[in-house]
Amino acid sequence: MIPSVNNTGSRTIGLLTYLYETGKYEDHTDPHLVASFDGMSPDPGRDPNATLKDLQQLLDQPVMALPEHKRPAKHVWHTSVRATADDRILSDEEWGEIARRIVAATGIDPGGGQPGCRWAAVRHADDHIHIVATLVCEDGSRPDDFRSGKRAQAECRLIEKELGLHQVAPGDGTAAQRPTSAERHKAERQGRERTAREELRETVRRAVAGATSEEEFFDRLAAAGLLIRKRAAPSGDLLGYKVALPDDRNAQDEPVFYPGARLAPDLSLPRIRERWSADSHAPDTAPRQPAPGGPASARRRTASAAWEAVLVVEHSDDAVAAAYIAAAGEVLDALAKTSAAHTRRELREAAWAFERASRSHVKAERGHDRALRQAARDLVHSGPALGRGEDGATTAMAIDMLFFLITAAIHWHAKKGHAQQAAAARRAAEHLRAAYQAAAAQPLGALYQRGRRLNRPLRQRQTAVLREALPELAEKILAEPGWYALAATLADAESAGHDPAVLLTEVAGRRELESAESVSDVLVWRLRRAAGLPADTADMALGDHGTDRGTHRAKRPAQARSESRSRRQ
Repeated sequence: MIPSVNNTGSRTIGLLTYLYETGKYEDHTDPHLVASFDGMSPDPGRDPNATLKDLQQLLDQPVMALPEHKRPAKHVWHTSVRATADDRILSDEEWGEIARRIVAATGIDPGGGQPGCRWAAVRHADDHIHIVATLVCEDGSRPDDFRSGKRAQAECRLIEKELGLHQVAPGDGTAAQRPTSAERHKAERQGRERTAREELRETVRRAVAGATSEEEFFDRLAAAGLLIRKRAAPSGDLLGYKVALPDDRNAQDEPVFYPGARLAPDLSLPRIRERWSADSHAPDTAPRQPAPGGPASARRRTASAAWEAVLVVEHSDDAVAAAYIAAAGEVLDALAKTSAAHTRRELREAAWAFERASRSHVKAERGHDRALRQAARDLVHSGPALGRGEDGATTAMAIDMLFFLITAAIHWHAKKGHAQQAAAARRAAEHLRAAYQAAAAQPLGALYQRGRRLNRPLRQRQTAVLREALPELAEKILAEPGWYALAATLADAESAGHDPAVLLTEVAGRRELESAESVSDVLVWRLRRAAGLPADTADMALGDHGTDRGTHRAKRPAQARSESRSRRQ
């Protein structure tokens, strides 16, 4: 259950008009009161003789009773309380009791003989209510509503347990500010998938990913089409910035600007500068130019950096691990920005979800994360990947390694009790899994086909290598559809001059494998990265492996399940 306490307003009638409006909003059906301060307030939704004006005047009465000079300029308090998607539909009586508990917990109407404000709870959809109150008590005093948002959150955690609802992970104050209901409804009217605040947050995060200077950062914002306002001190020193979407305007047709800190805590200019400052003061880490090579080379370097970062997150102290987790968010932003069409949506969703996991109260010791930040920089400067050939295969490799990094972040946050961050990282991992499946289908299919066409003696030799290097996992791997891709990769490594058994033992020993969905897939990418093998082999000549030369149409790995018995021979 998610309460969202919004900023106070000045017009009770305007908010009531929105709450009872049914013509403009699809989810506004049968608006009606479920509770109010006296239980007898007029309900314009169910009583044909009641009007919005009647309800507004009743709620505003304590405000209007004050001398005009003592009336608060903004006296309207508003919160929505929303059930999660997997919760049951609550009755009006249940929602009414929830409303009474929320206004008591937040100090709006504390009860127990204490003076309270007038309020009403309106339900116009199955999954949520809105509570509107006027911030003057019956005796003319002001309510004690300090930190009402946190109080509402705490009360909702109790309500969830008592009503058997989905229990939302408690927050720690490091989350980005949620869009207001007005921002959400404005986005709906404009046909936007996300609110302007959310679009700006994503764009700014992408702009800062791998950036090494203010000039580069602001150039990226301008290139993305944002309007930018900079705030400078009298000395000329830059203090902060605001951004706006060109087509997001207020009633006066002026752009609506958001400061970086209002988009997310780590997007204020001082917090962004921490990344650049750490880079410039670390030994041998002056801002670097992007490494040479195209998208495939950048993705290979990303895979290597992510793999090394896994070990750091698992074994380093908290400050360093926090820095690597934050930098992992930059890599995801950069990868989503440069992804091919068939992986773009899932990678974007992964980056969007992980944004919440990239911050906690653990102070990140920046500078140690420079390899990941450099990987993000290389991704951005290498340009978009084509999604096929070596670009597509190295994308699958990078996603696979990033999946392990995000999994390490899940475990780290869980150990620290960071419930929201761990949950966000899990959502990111699910999107990465889907992106990996899309990216890996073609290159693994090509490797599978090549592995199927290895001559029998060579295939038996690779089976022996597997059993020698990984005796405890060999039978599991031989039963997987991906075994043929792994056999082809072992043959490639042998042809390149490596000892396949030694190499396989080395890459398997870097981290446990039993939890992997497909052990053979994981080993394919580790081997090809460690041995410097081409990630895409659809067009590789195969004569050295005891097969016919030429290219072949790849069979999807899933087609191999019915053939698994033959792999044990």
